Amino acid sequence: MKTFNCIYALAISLLLIAGMHAQSKYSYDVKDFGAKGDGVILDTKAIQSAIDECSSNGGTVYFSPGKYLTGSLELKDNVDIYIDNGAVILGSTDIKDYTEHKPKMKSYNDTFLRYSLLYAEGVKNIYIRGEGTIDGQGSYFKVKTKEKPVRYKNRPFVIRFVDCENVKVENVTLKNSAMWMQQYLACKDLTIHGVKVYNHANQNNDMMDIDGCKNVIISDCIGDTDDDGITLKSTSPAITENVAITNCIISSHCNAIKLGTESTGGFKNIVISNMIVKPSEVKDCIFGLPGGIGGITLTNVDGGILEGITISNIRIDGAEVPIFLRLGNRARKYKVDIPSPGVGTFSDIKISNVSASNAGTTGCSITGIPGHDMENVSLSNISISFKGDGTIKEPENPLPELADNYPESTMWGKLPAYGFYIRHAKGISFSDIQFHLADKDPRPALVMNEVKELKITGLTASAVPESNSLIKIIKCQNILISNSNVAGKSKSFIEVGDSESKNILLYGNDLRKFRHPYTQIIDGQVETLDNFGF
Repeated sequence: MKTFNCIYALAISLLLIAGMHAQSKYSYDVKDFGAKGDGVILDTKAIQSAIDECSSNGGTVYFSPGKYLTGSLELKDNVDIYIDNGAVILGSTDIKDYTEHKPKMKSYNDTFLRYSLLYAEGVKNIYIRGEGTIDGQGSYFKVKTKEKPVRYKNRPFVIRFVDCENVKVENVTLKNSAMWMQQYLACKDLTIHGVKVYNHANQNNDMMDIDGCKNVIISDCIGDTDDDGITLKSTSPAITENVAITNCIISSHCNAIKLGTESTGGFKNIVISNMIVKPSEVKDCIFGLPGGIGGITLTNVDGGILEGITISNIRIDGAEVPIFLRLGNRARKYKVDIPSPGVGTFSDIKISNVSASNAGTTGCSITGIPGHDMENVSLSNISISFKGDGTIKEPENPLPELADNYPESTMWGKLPAYGFYIRHAKGISFSDIQFHLADKDPRPALVMNEVKELKITGLTASAVPESNSLIKIIKCQNILISNSNVAGKSKSFIEVGDSESKNILLYGNDLRKFRHPYTQIIDGQVETLDNFGF
């Protein structure tokens, strides 16, 4: 046994020596190229020289422990950057140290995006990894609010990669960008794994923006940001598709998981799972709310498609609006000299196994616009605890369409329903949905307006005696509500607020706690079958 152990130890030692030799042969220590690593002397030229040499011969650009002050760095083909534990790449606080990059690929971002700390365009095989840190020092780039039209222009990103292929960012810590932390535009085969992001240095401090990319895996990341967390965009005709996001913990003062602020090309085949959304550790907000504005936000407002989105196993705490789905018509152009886009499409969405607590008073919503319905949206096994505190007036107030507004879940204020407000939609399915109230709220749990082919099964919702109804229907057709019950009491189970609604079936619901099963019903509008208490 001793002989075996000695041979085994010798073999391991030889392998380690061989590995060290291979690493030294293909490793480019930035200090060997003249970098000081003292956080004072600008190391841009030395680091760029190491990157260029690495690209020519292959290997790894190595950052040993130290602080490396630098302006813009341009990554090249086949560059592997390793930032060791204790190493910090510091973004310069002088805009003169940054290079202006104008990508060949045109997108809406061209109107404001000029500078970044790490930039790459049209290259392959980029790897950024290690246990070290990249700190953009973004708080030094102050925003002058009176210059709102140009407020983005002089604030560098930490990472911006355009039209790159086979990109991997792993395990590093990213801090304090002056703008978005990371933007990947029209990249292919992108992996972001184990990255930690802290971004509360300035306005527009997104965690990451995936824009028109294909074949993307984001996993095991932790982010705490003032602006949006994991954000999917489409600011050009390039579609964002084939994206898997899993096992991440996100804190945001704005929207934790967000699609579609820009949607020119659109979104297709997106899977998001096993996520935790929780309040930020930072209570002072530049934008948003301390607990966050939105948990799951899916929007399409600039044309394009949004289809084939599956979201499951999400835990949300503190967000004002846990779920917000919106088809609008802002019609933002990605270039000034092209026609405005038409209304996009929004279909085939599945959201399941969501538990949300400490939601605000706004309510959730699923809304299209006149002539353009949301289609085939399924929500199942959803449990949400709302703050409540609405009034009896909200269900009676007309809600403006706001078709061309920026898509934010709080854009209307308090919605007519404390749970979900649904308008201009077709093929909506609710299954095993639970709504709880922390405080009294006389608004209905659900309000449907101009909805066709709606199925609600297994709804459990809180109600108060002052409420006119648990569910309100306006101009809806082909509605099935089954196996539902209420915690508390209400005047009626369902209120039909117009003469145009038809083909409404109530089946197997527990109506024993309602004074009336329904109100304002015209003969033939509602059919009941095997309901308890009626």
